[in-house]
Amino acid sequence: MYAERTSRLAGAVVWSKGPVGEGGAARAVLPDGCMDLLWDGERLLVAGPDTGPYLPEGPARRWAGVRFRPGTAPALLGVPAHELLDRRAELADLWPAARVRELCDRTAAADDPARALEDIALDRALAAGPPDPWLHRLVRRLDQGAPVAEAAAELGLGARTLHRRSLGAFGYGPKTLARILRLRRALALARAGVPYAQTAIRAGYADQPHLAREVRRLAGVPLGELLGDR
Repeated sequence: MYAERTSRLAGAVVWSKGPVGEGGAARAVLPDGCMDLLWDGERLLVAGPDTGPYLPEGPARRWAGVRFRPGTAPALLGVPAHELLDRRAELADLWPAARVRELCDRTAAADDPARALEDIALDRALAAGPPDPWLHRLVRRLDQGAPVAEAAAELGLGARTLHRRSLGAFGYGPKTLARILRLRRALALARAGVPYAQTAIRAGYADQPHLAREVRRLAGVPLGELLGDR
């Protein structure tokens, strides 16, 4: 069972998930432009940005997490996003071991591990200060379908500067971020029952075949299979 709620940290989501039931199968995690702070019942981990589907491995577990707004996690966690691209890393590999042990003990003892993770995130955000406003502006414009060059011009950034800063904040360049945000728009429309052809146009694809190709590239399966044929 998966559940989520809006976090007290601006733009973040707090979530929890129980182990897959008997006879069930783990679902792939799709690229979403975000990074997560995770608790698997024993360890604190960081889920880096994904460029393709991620299928959880190992035994079934209860998970809790904080999913950060796109681009904001690196400043809070102290690691550039591109160093965690398509990775799940133990927090102890990124922060001092003694500090991580203390946080693990606190999270393990908490009645609500997800809230304990949220408290960790809030403490880090307080220490880091407000995120650079360009991050939210870039994500907002790309999510509105603006071309990368147009978004860069509005931010007053050259193409190389935007690409370099995007690697640190998102793990990949702005064009990949735009593709992932477009996929999120398309899935939201399709899950709401919008026909695939209309979904493609409204989400910013050239046509339905273009949508189908991008879904396969980023999600690894056809759109109908991804949505269970609705």
